[in-house]
Amino acid sequence: MSDLTVQIDKDYTKEFGKAKKLQRLKSFFKGVLFLLPSIILFSVFLFYPLFKTLYLSLFLTDASGATTVFVGLDNYQAIFTSPLFLKSLEVTFLFVLYTVPGTVIVSLFLAVLANEKLRGIGIFRTLFSSTMGISVAAASVFWMFLFHPTMGWLNQLLENLGIEAIGWLTDPDWALISVSISTIWMNLGFTFLILLGGLQSIDSYLYESADIDGASYFYKLRRITIPMLSPTLFFVITVSFINAFQTFGQVDMLTRGGPQNETNVIVYSIYQEAFRNYQHGAASAQAIVLFIVILLLTLIQFKLGERKVHYQ
Repeated sequence: MSDLTVQIDKDYTKEFGKAKKLQRLKSFFKGVLFLLPSIILFSVFLFYPLFKTLYLSLFLTDASGATTVFVGLDNYQAIFTSPLFLKSLEVTFLFVLYTVPGTVIVSLFLAVLANEKLRGIGIFRTLFSSTMGISVAAASVFWMFLFHPTMGWLNQLLENLGIEAIGWLTDPDWALISVSISTIWMNLGFTFLILLGGLQSIDSYLYESADIDGASYFYKLRRITIPMLSPTLFFVITVSFINAFQTFGQVDMLTRGGPQNETNVIVYSIYQEAFRNYQHGAASAQAIVLFIVILLLTLIQFKLGERKVHYQ
């Protein structure tokens, strides 16, 4: 009788295991079915272009982009021995260094101001976020007029102050700074809105407790606002970092990579290599290098930056 009971228990356990495994399989396919639209979109617009770019980077191509000769890693060796590509890497890192801290600091300052409960502050919130609704092309045209060597308002202001006019977009020493200034202005709207939302999500009881203890405004800013805003700041810095590496529009509109390749960021270098020189293999190799650089730096940022993020 005991042997029969043991056998029944074994059979029951086996059948129960099969049923559980079948249930897990059904749940898996049900989940895949719900994710199928996203999987298709990612496959078409992300995974396929990535693998296609990696494939093209191993070949020489003709003017139409069709592969001709397999060269392996020769394209990568060629770009890393090219002074033009190395210059574009240097310019890109400088551009990121100029724009990301500038955008975050100015946006944070404006967000702190706009978070104050003052009459008419909604007007300033609208003004500060207005750049979000302006396209890169329109904003570039606007800054092109501001930077104009003779008719530009900036040089007219300098002349009125008795300062010599600056070749904002034609002087190699000023061109990258000028493009960076325009980029900071273009990115202010989005960054400002995200930071303002983060500020308004901080619990007011923290400030009330600090007021009871007699804390000053700057003490509250340093000890409450910045730590509680750290998740939002981390997100904003990460997104701004990635976007800065992918900048193209304003460079194309304002300087076309010049003068003397001082604004030739890596994305513009890829564009020139692919659509002007018709070297799609070399352009693809540059794109893969850019992808790896962004990936590595983002992983480092997550590794180092997430430790300083505080959650309520």
